Parts: sequence; structure tokens; C-alpha cells
Amino acid sequence: MSKGKKSMPRQAYVNGRYTPHNDAAVHIEDRGYQFADGVYEVVPVYNGILVDEEPHLDRLERSLRELQIEMPMSRAAMKLVSRELMRRNGLSRGFVYMQITRGVAPRDHKFPASASPALVMTTRQMKPHSPDMIEKGVKVITLRDIRWERCDIKSVSLLPNILGKQAAAEAGAYEAWQIDDDGNITEGTSANAWIVTDSDTVVTRHANSEILNGITRVALLDLIEKEGFKLEERAFSLEEARTAREAFVTSSSSFVMPVTQIDDNPVGNGHPGILTMKLRESYIAYMNSLKEAG
Repeated sequence: MSKGKKSMPRQAYVNGRYTPHNDAAVHIEDRGYQFADGVYEVVPVYNGILVDEEPHLDRLERSLRELQIEMPMSRAAMKLVSRELMRRNGLSRGFVYMQITRGVAPRDHKFPASASPALVMTTRQMKPHSPDMIEKGVKVITLRDIRWERCDIKSVSLLPNILGKQAAAEAGAYEAWQIDDDGNITEGTSANAWIVTDSDTVVTRHANSEILNGITRVALLDLIEKEGFKLEERAFSLEEARTAREAFVTSSSSFVMPVTQIDDNPVGNGHPGILTMKLRESYIAYMNSLKEAG
């Protein structure tokens, strides 16, 4: 019996070289490792297409500017590397992950006098969402927002997010919604938070330094406007969320995910809302409509 071809080992890109993923490494004095002095971006891949690649790269460049880190290569070159990694890893649905740090330098808190930005890029496959999650919705818990005051920067410093995500996992929840000192929801640990009021108004927190302006969030805002739904970008309280008709989260991995339980309280009738599911369908139709740019 003939043996099939062996699959190529998963590849990563590290500072100018493609390398087997298991061998990929950075120096121990890389400032990302020492200080979390860097940023990252995650570009979803759907049907072999990089979804909203330009806005993701816009946000990456903005985060770098805020930390005074230079782009390690041109945007065009990063696009080429993304596609080559997708080709080498046979990626049609998943993510391209890119991380840029200030680079390698002797450990000292202030910026080094000279250091070259370090770039790591990887890919990851993603399984489709389980039908059960979509049909029944997911649970979120709430906790105090203990993050720093520049959540608009997509920094690799994610310890508060990790603690929140772990708390959610231990509670059997999909996500944790964070609450500011005024009792309002900021966002989830890795997703933006939304509710739908009794008047069918979609509400999500306005984008400022207290949240990460999600690329899926921005795309959905555009779809909401095009489809003529009522929208308010404003703060909303935990109490308003608990008494909302519907709730959902958005992110590059969640798309539009219905939330049917907040802490121990059902949202609405305890089932995914009609408007939420319409928005999910609209967003998936949007992704299906994308074509590779020429």
C-alpha cells in the first residue's frame, strides 16, 4: 500500500527567515520578552482571503507609532510574507499573527539608543464555531477592569486580559466583560461588547483609549448603518446589559457571537436574539463577498 506525501512542517517567519515553527525563536533580550515592549495584530483568514487586511495593518502601524517603534518592513512586504506563510502552511481558514517588538538590546527600561525592530509572523488554523454555540449562545461573566489607560494600543502586554479569560474559563463562560469605575462595561478580554435595547437600538461603547477599536467592530458598524438599524455608540452599565433584549460580542475569531447569559442572569428570553443573528448572517455574507485584491 503506497504511502501519501508527508505534509510539510508548519512554518513561521522570524526576522527575515522562514523556519519550522518548532524551531522559531527570538533572543532572550528581545524587549518583547523582557518588557512586553511591542505590539501585535491578528488578521483573520476566511475562504483563503485575509479579511480587512488594510484596516488591520492601519491599526498595527498606529500602535507602533504610539510606542515609537518603526515598521520593520514595508506594508507591501508584510503582505507578501502573509501570503507566503498561508501558502506554506496551507491556510484557508484561521489567522495570520504578526508581532513587532522594539528589538534586542541590553536590559534597560529606557529606549535603547540603537535597536532594530523584531518581527515574528505565524499562522493558525481555526475550526468553525460549533452549532451549539450559535444555537444556544454563550455565557459571559463580569469583573473589574484592571487594565492600563491605553487599551487602544494593541500591546503584547495582556496579563489582565489573561487573568480575566482564565476567570471566565473557570466559570464555564466564553468571555469576561470588564467594568470600569463608573459601573459601565468597557469590553471583553478579547472581544468588543454589544447590547440591543427594547427599542431595537444596537449599543456599543464609543471607541477611545479605554477599549481596543476592533476591526470586526468597525466592519459591523458599517453594516449596521447600511442596513438601517438604529445605533448608539455610548457607555452602557452592567444593569442595562442585564436587562437588555439581546447581547453579543464581536472579534476576529468570534465574528458576531450571541450572548445569552451574563453572570447568572439570562439575557432577554435566554436565546440568541433575532437582530443579533441577522447581524451575524450579514457579517458572514460580508466575508464571503471578499475577493483577493489584485
